[in-house]
Amino acid sequence: KVILNIVVCCFFPLQVLNEKKLQEVDSLWKEFETPEKANKIVKLKHFEKFQDTTEALAASTALVEGKLSKNLKKILKKIVAKDAHEQLAVADAKLGGVIKDKLNLSCIHSPMVTELMRGIRSQIEGLITGLPSREMAAMCLGLAHSLSRYKLKFSPDKVDTMIIQAISLLDDLDKELNNYIMRCREWYGWHFPELGKIITDNLTYCKCVRKVGDRSNFASSDVSDILPEEIEEDVKAAAEISMGTEVSEEDINNIIHLCDQVIEISEYRTQLYDYLKNRMMAIAPNLTVMVGELVGARLIAHAGSLLNLAKHPASTVQLLGAEKALFRALKTKRDTPKFGLIYHASLVGQTNTKNKGKISRMLAAKTALTIRYDALGENTSAEMGAENRLKVETRLRLLEERGIRRISGTGKALAKTDKYQNKSEVKVFDPSGDSTLPVVSKKRKIQEVEEQDTEVPMKAKKFKAEMK
Repeated sequence: KVILNIVVCCFFPLQVLNEKKLQEVDSLWKEFETPEKANKIVKLKHFEKFQDTTEALAASTALVEGKLSKNLKKILKKIVAKDAHEQLAVADAKLGGVIKDKLNLSCIHSPMVTELMRGIRSQIEGLITGLPSREMAAMCLGLAHSLSRYKLKFSPDKVDTMIIQAISLLDDLDKELNNYIMRCREWYGWHFPELGKIITDNLTYCKCVRKVGDRSNFASSDVSDILPEEIEEDVKAAAEISMGTEVSEEDINNIIHLCDQVIEISEYRTQLYDYLKNRMMAIAPNLTVMVGELVGARLIAHAGSLLNLAKHPASTVQLLGAEKALFRALKTKRDTPKFGLIYHASLVGQTNTKNKGKISRMLAAKTALTIRYDALGENTSAEMGAENRLKVETRLRLLEERGIRRISGTGKALAKTDKYQNKSEVKVFDPSGDSTLPVVSKKRKIQEVEEQDTEVPMKAKKFKAEMK
């Protein structure tokens, strides 16, 4: 038998010397306790050195994927030419099948081969001479790193992990900013409550507080670089008649320090948003054009990676982020949700309530196509995303026009409106509506009843006359 092996520096097929000892699989490890015993079982048949790490990586990746590399094919052809009757022991059954199909070489794969490979790896230094252990360890480490990078398909421009971390951090920053700003407004509001109603923008509020400090300084401070003239005058006028309490200088210093934190976090958030936008355009340009960078990043983060998101069908993309609502609706047998994270896309937001479901379904279908194009395609342009967005916008316009037709006409054609003509009519006041007397109809009913009462005794008299 011939055993096919690979190390970081070479291919080295080994020839089995004693096949009888291979039959005892449970005790096979005893034959590889020392290099001397191992050399009695197998011997080196051929040695094919790799030229560099790139060639070693190509050979390793081909073996991992169960493929036959060019160098391995040449070596096996040499073996077939010399020992065509021999069997080839292979650790990977898939690779053995490929070798058998392409080279018509008999391959075996069994527990015995697995034990034999384990023994060969334990005594590799004794079987192959001229390889120092330190160099072997360094080559193993280098090839392991290269192989790991290949498996991860490492590319600095295609790392969606950065997007997941960036969008998560952006959401955390928004929460912290809201808490800090609420605390700052409430804290400074005890001293100058009117300022919060005059200045509505949070960042401008914090900048103004940081620059002025105590409300008594507003009269002498110039905040024209922060506020417009009209608002500045209102603030100064409110500061003179403010109903707030007096605070110490230490309190003002702590409030100013909190304002500094808010301003720094706001600036960092702006920088992080620009970074996320550039990253999304580099990794998923078509997805960004379709739904925007924030919604696209949240979809990627929810799925785990761009490749995982590409495996989802359009119906799943449409409902990503609404899993709880979906299962609650299925459990209670109610209507299922129509959208999840995709609801925050601009195309769905600008649609009226009636058509949101239709547009979200169509947008999810087109978004699924763009995701697969970004994840699996080699082209980095955003043309496909722009084309699909145009289709969705056209569909949205048609739905809106159809709704207008249904309101004003028959639904198939616009209603024909007559030309407007101004007709002036002079109306006279009707005083009968002011009368509080009973209506004439009631009087008539009373009279009819009285007549009926007078008619009844006359008929009775006639009946008595006839009886006589």
